[in-house]
Amino acid sequence: MSDRWATFDCYGTLVDWPGGVRATLERLWPGIDGEALLEAYMLIEPGVQEGRGISYRDVMAETMAGVATELGVEVPEGESSALADSLPGWGVFPEVPVALTELRGRGWKLAILSNTDADLLDASVGSIGVEIDERVVASDIGSYKPAFGHWEAFFRRTGAERSRHVHVAASLFHDIEPCAKLGLPAVWIDRLGQGSEVPRSATLPDLSDLPDTLDRLAPA
Repeated sequence: MSDRWATFDCYGTLVDWPGGVRATLERLWPGIDGEALLEAYMLIEPGVQEGRGISYRDVMAETMAGVATELGVEVPEGESSALADSLPGWGVFPEVPVALTELRGRGWKLAILSNTDADLLDASVGSIGVEIDERVVASDIGSYKPAFGHWEAFFRRTGAERSRHVHVAASLFHDIEPCAKLGLPAVWIDRLGQGSEVPRSATLPDLSDLPDTLDRLAPA
């Protein structure tokens, strides 16, 4: 029987992307509410990414400049790369290493499909501390999710069977919605308890119960 594959978004799912972005923007603009900064960033970034193959470093720099314009402030001198510089230090959600280690122990192969650059993802994988079998990053394929390029590249590279694959992610827009359109099973990590009507195979508050959930979706 073919290998079972679990694919993951990284930032927001495995690594605390909202916390990392908010902390960096709060450092740059301490007089502005952190949630307002994060919300502005999240609204602007998809438009910067759409239909472009630029590096994620450039995406972050352009988006941060857009946040500054939106909020009527200036990017401090020498800080245009602040987000890229801080990303390797962004924290891993505490349950993630244990959950991924358990998945590997149960025979799952692991892949990350991420809207980032290869070297930035390498740093985050080092922080996670668990072996990853395949990585697909936006800067290598010239495409950003929610476009389908990451999944197309993953299946092309690995030969994985769709019936033996599950995608795991926290972003409805970037991951769960495109999986629904592609007919791929997906587990939504709803860390904020938001709720959604977007079709998916399961919903979890974090990765603690993910090994049992994936085993139910694709039995060994």
